[in-house]
Amino acid sequence: MAPVTTIGEEMHTLVERLYPLCRSITGDGVRATLDIVGEYLPLRMHEVPTGTQVLDWTVPQEWNIRDAYIADTEGHRIVDFAASSLHVLGYSVPVSATMPLAELRGHLHTLPDHPSWVPYRTSYYKPEWGFCLAQETLDAMPDGEYEVCVDSTLADGHLTYAEHVVPGQVPDEVIVSCHVCHPSLANDNLAGIAVATYLARALAEQTPYYTYRFLFAPGTIGAITWLARNAERIDRVKHGLVLACAGDRGQLTYKQSRRGDAEIDRVMRHVLAASERPHHITEFTPYGYDERQFCSPGFDLGVGSLTRTPYAGYPEYHTSADNPDFVSPEAMADTLAVCRAAFAVLDRNRRYVNLSPYGEPQLGRRGLYDALGGRSDTKQAQMAMLWVLNLSDGEHSLLDVAERSGLPFDTVADAAGALHGAGLIKA
Repeated sequence: MAPVTTIGEEMHTLVERLYPLCRSITGDGVRATLDIVGEYLPLRMHEVPTGTQVLDWTVPQEWNIRDAYIADTEGHRIVDFAASSLHVLGYSVPVSATMPLAELRGHLHTLPDHPSWVPYRTSYYKPEWGFCLAQETLDAMPDGEYEVCVDSTLADGHLTYAEHVVPGQVPDEVIVSCHVCHPSLANDNLAGIAVATYLARALAEQTPYYTYRFLFAPGTIGAITWLARNAERIDRVKHGLVLACAGDRGQLTYKQSRRGDAEIDRVMRHVLAASERPHHITEFTPYGYDERQFCSPGFDLGVGSLTRTPYAGYPEYHTSADNPDFVSPEAMADTLAVCRAAFAVLDRNRRYVNLSPYGEPQLGRRGLYDALGGRSDTKQAQMAMLWVLNLSDGEHSLLDVAERSGLPFDTVADAAGALHGAGLIKA
């Protein structure tokens, strides 16, 4: 009999599959990544040509790389792209040369405080080449001549991103965004890709109220490109969540939208507090992941960001230590569970109007009390009905009712469903 795997273990397996690929903001590594995600979800791929104007930006040339290394005079590769895609400065221009170590040093990046780790560095918009290596490797390199090779191309091509849509009962949308541009970094952001993938699969098993649009795109330029290409339908986006750093063992952190009081902000605060998980709520700042694009003042969408340990908040961030061992199935499963709980609240959060607002309607003759007889929380359910009736004035949402009454949201939503079925309230 095959071993039973958990969803967390399945997500970790996806992280391990994606980890070796060399990703960047463009190129075949992004396509290969999306091809693998496409085995889990049907994706609609988009290819945006180099030179396309996207808001204040321009889609850059496409970067691809075949090989790169630093070799000594005997041909031994001291630094080898084949061993890790982190070894090359992202978007390095081609180079083939022999030079002394003194000259080569200006193109080398290390982490002296963590001498065994390899840093992640890029130069997307400035022509440059370079290598990233462990400080201890550099320290062991004697003076002398070294062969340097970066076999890469920078040429007109495309920026690639993908979407997956879970149809809802209404066309209003919830955006779930994750970046797919980082190379061999497990937490930032392969764990985010894995959680987004399994969240989409879970939603597809339901009939959600909202339409959920999952966006798999390179950071910054990808979100900007999506916004530029969808400007005419931005008003459909009612809520959103950016997923990143979803697999480390730290506490969950929710960064609020620019608005601070968007519905997604309230839902996430409520769900995290009700779960009694240790967590952090932080204010919006215009730095971090793609929430800053969705929350730019011209769009000002209600989009927050969910991570575990936040951006740059752990030593392993943007280093070779952010490997599959750094992320855990349990942490990814926990992040997924919170996302599912939050969207369950978001999907059921409505404003109702009491159709019998003068005095308390007789619930018994409508069979509403009888319907509660088998519940273990009968008294809570009765109170929830009374609270929903009292606050169904078109102004208060069910989340308002839950917070004001102190009752669980699910109990309040169930009460609203019963009252709606009895014709006592309308949405």
